[in-house]
Formats: sequence, C-alpha cells, structure tokens
Amino acid sequence: MAENDVAEQQGIDEGTRTAVTASDGALRRRATTGYRWLLLVFLVAGAVQIFLAGLGVFHLHDYGLEAAAGDSALAPHRELGFILADIALLVLLLALIARPGARKVILAVVLVLLTSFVQSLLAGLADNAAIYGGLHALDGLLIIGIAGYLFGSALASWRAADKLR
Repeated sequence: MAENDVAEQQGIDEGTRTAVTASDGALRRRATTGYRWLLLVFLVAGAVQIFLAGLGVFHLHDYGLEAAAGDSALAPHRELGFILADIALLVLLLALIARPGARKVILAVVLVLLTSFVQSLLAGLADNAAIYGGLHALDGLLIIGIAGYLFGSALASWRAADKLR
C-alpha cells in the first residue's frame, strides 16, 4: 500500500509539474509577445524623440538662446525621455519573464541604464560643457541601436517559431 501511495503521489506531482509548466509556457508566450510589441513602441517613440530634439533645438531661435527658453523648447523631448526610460524598464521586466537569452536580457539591462541614468547625466552635464550634449546625442543613437537589435532578434525568433508550427 505504501508503494501505491508513492505512485499516486508521483502521479500528482507529475500532473502538477505539467500544469505549472503549461502555465509558465503560456506566461512566457504572452511576455514574449508583449516584449516584441513594446520594443516596437520603444523604437517608434525613439523616432519621435529624435524629432522632438530637432524641433526643440531649432525652436530655440524663436525663444532666444537663454536657459529658460531652452527648458521650454526641449520640455517635450525631456518628458518623452522619461517615458522611454519607463518603457525600457517594462522591456526588461518582460525579458526576464520571456527569457529570450542571456545576451538579450543583459542588453535590456543596458537599455535601462542608458535611458534612465546615462541620458539624464549627460543632459545635466551638457549645461556646463557642450561635449556632453554631443555624447547625449550619441548615447541616444546607441539606445535606438540596442532597441533595434532586440526588436530584430525578437522578430526573427517569432518568425522561426511560426515556421515550426
């Protein structure tokens, strides 16, 4: 009778493990879909961010070149930058759930660091030295490049998985 109890317990454990694995698989699929779409949103917002930077810089001539005018002209660019940092954090969270691979998770961490900390640091330092403004722009291009790579690889994985179905 003890052997039957052990066999029943193993059957229950196996069933539970299968149910948990199926549930985890569904969660990972949803996270992978969200990850892919959120990266697309990030890239579109990144293009808008570049437009807003150009608009703000050339709008400075309308306001004059004083610091308060620059704050006003670049406010939309600044606000979208904070939103991009939030989106990058969500991309990281979805990457941790979707588990697209170590390289992609590390790049998602780098994306968060670049959008949340480095961009703000460089923008703040640019008030005293223009070189940091240039580095701020280059960092923005690096951010878009990383997001583009992550999106492209997520899209390729989705297409490969779609061919297997």
